[in-house]
Amino acid sequence: MKLEIERLGHHGLGVAPGPVFVPMALPGEVVEGEVVDGRMAAARIVTPSPDRVTAPCPHYRSCGGCLLMHASDPFVADWKAGAVAGAVRAQGLDATVRGVETSPPRSRRRANFAGRRTKKGAIVGFHGRASGVLVPIPDCLLLDPALMSVMPALQEIVLLGASRKAEMTLAATVAEGGVDLSVSGGKPLDQGLFSALSDVAERHGLARISWDGELALSLHPALQRFDDLAIEPPSGGFLQATAAGERALRALVTEAVGEPRRLLDLFAGSGTFALPLARRAEVHAVEGDPAMLAALDRGWRRAPGLHRLTTEARDLFRRPLLADELRGYDAVVIDPPRAGAQAQTAALAAAGVPVIASVSCNPVSFARDAQVLVAAGYRLDWIHVVDQFRWSPHIELVARFIAPGGPAGPVLPVRRGSV
Repeated sequence: MKLEIERLGHHGLGVAPGPVFVPMALPGEVVEGEVVDGRMAAARIVTPSPDRVTAPCPHYRSCGGCLLMHASDPFVADWKAGAVAGAVRAQGLDATVRGVETSPPRSRRRANFAGRRTKKGAIVGFHGRASGVLVPIPDCLLLDPALMSVMPALQEIVLLGASRKAEMTLAATVAEGGVDLSVSGGKPLDQGLFSALSDVAERHGLARISWDGELALSLHPALQRFDDLAIEPPSGGFLQATAAGERALRALVTEAVGEPRRLLDLFAGSGTFALPLARRAEVHAVEGDPAMLAALDRGWRRAPGLHRLTTEARDLFRRPLLADELRGYDAVVIDPPRAGAQAQTAALAAAGVPVIASVSCNPVSFARDAQVLVAAGYRLDWIHVVDQFRWSPHIELVARFIAPGGPAGPVLPVRRGSV
């Protein structure tokens, strides 16, 4: 069957009439191949798009880590901006995406690897495209070189701690003291395994290892710096995917909130925004994970010259801050998970907080929540995309909302480029 690709879907697949989904295809291309259950899995490109490029990674066709490496950077930036604009328009809103910031290659500082024992040793890598096959990824163009350097250590840990039939997950994060590793799916941690892990960590310079949710050993502080302010997040705790992307998000959030006197950070994590913003305002940080808040509090207490920062452990899905609790803040930062924050957004709309900086990793849930704010009288001032998940369909953004009578912000030129 021969088909023409009409558009790119939300998951980065080409979509032809039917619909038929075609991996690694771009809009305007003519493709040919067998269609099974609405999918052309092995398409031949008959007429290539001018936006098609040769994927620079030798693992691209087998590895499932990157999905858009066959498309040019300008095309991907335009597609991501268009996806955000389309989601906003679908809610009846009018907003222009002001710019797109893209993280460079070899900058992903955290990744979840899969590990499995084999008859001859161990495999550590990513799952193959649309399969459960593990694909080794030597010289990955996506990951920070520090992650690639500990691959031998991860293979040793799989040999030590995995059963022959089970698959392990190894969540690795680059930290100042070395790679921070959180392992799940391994054997029970006994004294023999602990001693062997200690030896691996010392030889390969790992900062610490957590085993099935429990801290097993800590050799060096696994520090992260948020705008030069040091914290040590809990092992396996949330961290932005790239340092460059984190800086871009923080700069946009800082621009959005302006110069508040009192600021509220919702879904604050370990303080990506709250800690640096305490340089300019009194901050109250709310987060559901007490361990992340404890790390934030320790970081704040160690940093000189900051305004008062308080924390509150609270499930914002079950118990959002109500309008009466929100009044009195000059600005709010909200960075919910992919599902968005419907109940919390409704309370924000009722409270009329002057400025809201919204950070989102899902354009659809963002647009749904944005409609609630706009219906309450807020103005969607601007949207900016931060592409720290390079070569993937994943999209993140920052948006600024202004309440009726709220402060006006500067009109900045559209930007696109690397950060």
